[in-house]
Amino acid sequence: MKDYQGKTAVITGAGSGFGLEVARIAAARGMNLVLCDVQQDALDRAATEFAAHPVLARQVDVAKADQMEALAAAVRERFGAPHFVFNNAGVGSGGLIWENSLNDWDWVLGVNLMGVVHGVRLFTPMMLEAAKADPAWQGHIVNTSSMAGMLNPPNMGVYNVSKHAVVSLSETLYQDLSLVTDQVRCSVLCPFFVPTGITQSQRNRPDALGADKPTRSQLISQAQTDKAVSSGKLTAADVARLVFEAMEEDRFYIFSHPQALQGVQTRLEDVMQRRNPTDPFKDRPEIGAKLRQALRES
Repeated sequence: MKDYQGKTAVITGAGSGFGLEVARIAAARGMNLVLCDVQQDALDRAATEFAAHPVLARQVDVAKADQMEALAAAVRERFGAPHFVFNNAGVGSGGLIWENSLNDWDWVLGVNLMGVVHGVRLFTPMMLEAAKADPAWQGHIVNTSSMAGMLNPPNMGVYNVSKHAVVSLSETLYQDLSLVTDQVRCSVLCPFFVPTGITQSQRNRPDALGADKPTRSQLISQAQTDKAVSSGKLTAADVARLVFEAMEEDRFYIFSHPQALQGVQTRLEDVMQRRNPTDPFKDRPEIGAKLRQALRES
């Protein structure tokens, strides 16, 4: 995609972070905006910011099939098939993997994975239909995963599982689309530590999926993530620009921190050489030692 004027962008998690910054670029390029977020006050602020543009703002829990289906129907009625779908809404959760409750799994997989599933299953057919009707029509889907979808950092298993699933879904979507069209493409966004609101995502956790009192490992994970994210030098706006560059270059993998790919290479070499997983702290042993000590004291 290179021409955006008058076209439509659907953005989940649009009230903050990557979603809001992507919306700002889309607005600057003259796109119609469909803004979705579960947090009403953040959504209201975003809708006010873009009041000069054609905007459809909806409070949506992306984990809920009926809410996403209603969103897709509203998009079709207002703007027709979207040209750009950013399946971006996400939440964070950590701790030792056996300590995650069923509610933790339902919440994280519901938002991080099923939110993307719903976006793909509802908007892809609309985009393919539009492409079939117009040989010049172009569309692009971007799914937000994480470097945790390429690696398996310890003490954050439920998040890792959700993000690996998004990478798998996206790679399959890429191959499936290539079988049926040249007009609709897709990419997967794998950011590393970037300051966004995801570390405070518990604020939007549904009451029905309430959390138990956090375990020591979960508190440790939260503290480590907060520190890593707050010290990130790349901004959400930087990542948003990478998203548009990838669409324009028809590039599937979007990495905010390419240097982190060394860890991906090590993981793949573990697989190819059939060796046990490499210590993720082999280059920073002091961090691994501190984490082990903290967890074993619990």
